[in-house]
Amino acid sequence: MDRGMPGSTSRGRLTVDVRHVGISAVVTPEGELDHHTADLLREPLEQNVEDGYSRLVVDCSRLEFCDSTGLNVLLGARLKAEAAGGGVHLAGMLPVVARVFEITGAGAVFTVHEDLDAALRHPSGA
Repeated sequence: MDRGMPGSTSRGRLTVDVRHVGISAVVTPEGELDHHTADLLREPLEQNVEDGYSRLVVDCSRLEFCDSTGLNVLLGARLKAEAAGGGVHLAGMLPVVARVFEITGAGAVFTVHEDLDAALRHPSGA
């Protein structure tokens, strides 16, 4: 399934890995997503949409922290992906990150999956 196109970027507290599985770009941030590290996630999300991967799966299982800047990155990626006919799927959120989505109501605008396997199991649609 993996198309063998991994990539990784790092800035201290956040690393971002990207791979392609079928029609999905799987983006895995690890560490802390905040105003200092947000561009590390924004850039690969936007690049994948530009490259034709409008179905973005963000594997949040290694994301330890997300502030409002990180949330805005995901919301922006959602708008671009939807404009291209896709969407953003969030998978495996840790409780501390899920709480940010719960408090802000942002969880209602994303498709949220229990884990990465569940997000990849249903590749049809956005």
